Amino acid sequence: MAMAGLEPHNRIVLGVSGGPDSMALCVLTATWKTNRLGIASQKNEFVDGLLAVVVDHGLRAESKDEANLVHRRVTSMGIKCEISCCEWSEGKPKQGHLQEAARQKRYEILQSACIRHQIGVLMTAHHADDQAELFILRLSRTSGVLGLSGMAFVSQLFSTRPDLSAEATGKGLLLVRPLLEFSKEDMYKICDGANQEWVEDPTNRSTLFARNRIRMILTDLASPIFRSELQALIAACRRTRLDVDKICSNLMHQTVTIMPEGYAAIDLGILSPPELKDIVLSKFIALLLQFVSQRQRPVRGSASKLLLDYIRTSPCKTAVSASGCYLCPAPGSKGTKVLICCSTDADLPLEMLNPSLTEGKNCSISNEVEQIVANGRSYSDQFPQSTLGMQFLDLTSSDSVLTEAKREGILGESTYKSIISLQREESDNFKSKTNIVLEKKVEHKVEYTASAPSEVLHPEKVGYFMNRFIVKWNLSKQNAYTSFSMNNSNQLQEFGEERWNFCNSCVLGHDQVSRVRYMVDADWLYLATLSKREDRSSVHEELPLSAESRVMSNVNLCSACIKKSAERALLLLKSIPVAARRALPVLVNVEGLLLSIPSVGFQHCPCLVASAIFKPKVPLGGGYNSFL
Repeated sequence: MAMAGLEPHNRIVLGVSGGPDSMALCVLTATWKTNRLGIASQKNEFVDGLLAVVVDHGLRAESKDEANLVHRRVTSMGIKCEISCCEWSEGKPKQGHLQEAARQKRYEILQSACIRHQIGVLMTAHHADDQAELFILRLSRTSGVLGLSGMAFVSQLFSTRPDLSAEATGKGLLLVRPLLEFSKEDMYKICDGANQEWVEDPTNRSTLFARNRIRMILTDLASPIFRSELQALIAACRRTRLDVDKICSNLMHQTVTIMPEGYAAIDLGILSPPELKDIVLSKFIALLLQFVSQRQRPVRGSASKLLLDYIRTSPCKTAVSASGCYLCPAPGSKGTKVLICCSTDADLPLEMLNPSLTEGKNCSISNEVEQIVANGRSYSDQFPQSTLGMQFLDLTSSDSVLTEAKREGILGESTYKSIISLQREESDNFKSKTNIVLEKKVEHKVEYTASAPSEVLHPEKVGYFMNRFIVKWNLSKQNAYTSFSMNNSNQLQEFGEERWNFCNSCVLGHDQVSRVRYMVDADWLYLATLSKREDRSSVHEELPLSAESRVMSNVNLCSACIKKSAERALLLLKSIPVAARRALPVLVNVEGLLLSIPSVGFQHCPCLVASAIFKPKVPLGGGYNSFL
């Protein structure tokens, strides 16, 4: 707990399945809290600051009864417990994806429980045998040393619904796995020692799932020497990942600039790509691409190699599309700086947010998490840094990791052969799939049209666009009056209300609905057209105006406001690189007419007020590394 930066007063959510692993975690955590806080356990009292959450996936007929049984057992230990049931709105997952879907749903529920109860730490019972299974699984998928390092002891989780308050720091939640040095056998011993029973999930015995197959084979190889040598290799890989993470974190602070329009700029002169090892530069680029695109898919294989070649080619003269991003030389930099912009050839999800449920909810959590992280780093700084794993920094493949581990004496001959055999056996059960397409090109050739896909956003509602921008809009009478008064203050008093009634439907229409999409080339051309319109806002005030003339006055004054807005927007857009410009969110009406480009302040109607704030779900470098 000290390694994780945790103290007894910190509140913790425990993910509990009822198996021996999570029941052992309950025993140890409850004992740690009560002993350190000096509180004697009393009947009908719960351990302070500890909440167990049992997730009923509803995938088996007996799951409800098992959840209730686990609830009773955990509660009898003096731990407050709640049951959360999964809702499969799109139907239960198919057999081949069952474990993956169940895991994702479980973490969503556990995160929700943390936020609902304002608790910043989620603890799970993953142990050394889980790490060994993951190592073999990733080895069979040809993962490199970073993938082979397995699960982090401490990592970050980020809510799918961002905190809208200005005070939110984006620290997320801490996911702590304190049992990674414990074996499965230890779990049984802890439960037996505490007279705790557990339940066994029958799906854990199904050979349809890769993890289960690997688990059964590892059980047959479970000699003390094999276990200790495999864990030593995993520890060396984890140490390598820690070193790479630290280097990448420093490089990001020194070489990367994040712009409020949602793109990143890398200074290649400061970065010095030729001097960096492949493993460091690959991770550095992957973190940037994941941040800009807000897609958490890793960059692997040929895509990673081509990106390495691209970054190392200085000065950069071409452009590349990869992993949801578009990379190109920064204008005016002569190729010494590279821009990473979000690609627009993808689906455009717009998630609706409820400010009352999100705003300010994570502030207290963030403060607590920040202190825990500081405690953990302070603890680790007390000990000399190990050189274990440094020899892996130059390795590029899983085979080379095994060979080097054998050469360094981390693995004996027998363990080495057993691991190779396991790798080959599981590889035969796996068909490689690639989800990343990299296309090298001199210029961006994606076709843009004014009819690009869009998502509906109603007035006063808050939308989260592509996990990157908080977008909202409304109609403001005061804003319309202010805009008009800049053009003709005398007419404002006479026709103010009438002008408002005209303006609030002149572009939006009576449905009062807008849609959100990315900016396209047609928007730029439209702004240019608006900026060149003849200014007809002046009217003869000394003459009485007919009803028809009053309407025309409204139109003329609207045109003047639009013209000025378009002129200002064009000036600002010229300062934004073309590639980044194409990833800006814009509002259009139901007919596709441009209403607003909030990032540059363009409004088609004076009464329309729109905003788009860049607030990515996962911060730069967040969620992918451990501070231990």
